[in-house]
Amino acid sequence: MKDTKTLTRVALLVAIEIVMKLVGLGSVPVGPLYMSFLTLPIAVGAITMGPAVGALLGGVFGAVSFYDAITGASAMTGALFQVSPLNTFILCVGMRVLMGLCCGLIFRGLKGFDKPGTWSYLVSAMSAPFLNTVFFMGYIVLAFYGCDYVQNLVSVKGAANPFMFVVLLVGIQGVAEFLVSGILGGIVARAVDKFLK
Repeated sequence: MKDTKTLTRVALLVAIEIVMKLVGLGSVPVGPLYMSFLTLPIAVGAITMGPAVGALLGGVFGAVSFYDAITGASAMTGALFQVSPLNTFILCVGMRVLMGLCCGLIFRGLKGFDKPGTWSYLVSAMSAPFLNTVFFMGYIVLAFYGCDYVQNLVSVKGAANPFMFVVLLVGIQGVAEFLVSGILGGIVARAVDKFLK
């Protein structure tokens, strides 16, 4: 019976992830990037059900993102797909799977130091949008920094090096995503965890 409950909970989070994307609640366009709130269900799943579920939900986010790259719905990943479909797949899917996995592992590690569960939920949920940005932008720098599309962004932003490129491109959008998704994700994850026990 426990497996059926877990499967149902995972299916609900997958459905929430997809519906958020389809109705436009999952991401807000900000320049060439999207401020993504799709890390919220990933954080909730990773925290309440473990790193494997976080990785699975990250894979769902990645699949949706890769679909946008293939169809050209995302200008940035669409342009990167033209450069390298394989690296774009790793960027969109692989980095999101890694983010979900790490979010669950971070919670598992912090929970041991936070018996009452006051701050481990919040810090772990904040790790999801933070790691999403770090892994995504890090892989762009690693795999695509030399391509014309990225070099055009580098010159438009006036970035002196790859680190400044990431800071200038992500900017306020990254801070807002970190705070909104992180705080809301921590509150929701703690409430869900308490309800399920």
